[in-house]
Amino acid sequence: MSRIGKKIIILPEKVSVEERDGFVLIKGPKGDLSFRLPRGIATSLKEKELTITAKNESNPSWGTSRSIIDGMIYGVVNGYEKKLDIEGVGFKAQLQGNKLILNIGFSHPVEFESPVGVTLRVEKNSIFVSGFDKFLVGQVAAKIRNFKKPEPYKGKGIRYSGEIIRRKAGKKASAGA
Repeated sequence: MSRIGKKIIILPEKVSVEERDGFVLIKGPKGDLSFRLPRGIATSLKEKELTITAKNESNPSWGTSRSIIDGMIYGVVNGYEKKLDIEGVGFKAQLQGNKLILNIGFSHPVEFESPVGVTLRVEKNSIFVSGFDKFLVGQVAAKIRNFKKPEPYKGKGIRYSGEIIRRKAGKKASAGA
């Protein structure tokens, strides 16, 4: 029995939800999203309350489906944003249209074109990835971070804001010869 799956989702004013052919379609002011319901999971909409039900109450995807749908509703109303910090001497980022150009210590600049539904913003040594699809925002942020992961000795690279990098001591001089 899922405690999360039983919770009712109250829809905001500007959001419409409908179920069609095993998919939940969510439309809001920022965009449209769809989610394929797992087998044995159904939705019912009464006024502005969305209920997720399972045929078998021990279905493990009941609570997960409810959380995903709730996150999608939040995304089409408020949106999601991830912040990445660039750390290193001479490391910088700039934006040309929807293309992000990173100078991160390689012999050539790294170019990354943002997909549809994701907007990029650069301020000083920070990159902001925002959009209405939580999965896509996280995936784009992870791809950008993957270009130059923070290294453990000096901490140089691209990291999530607030991410703690465990630092290593490096070489130490021997005590005596």
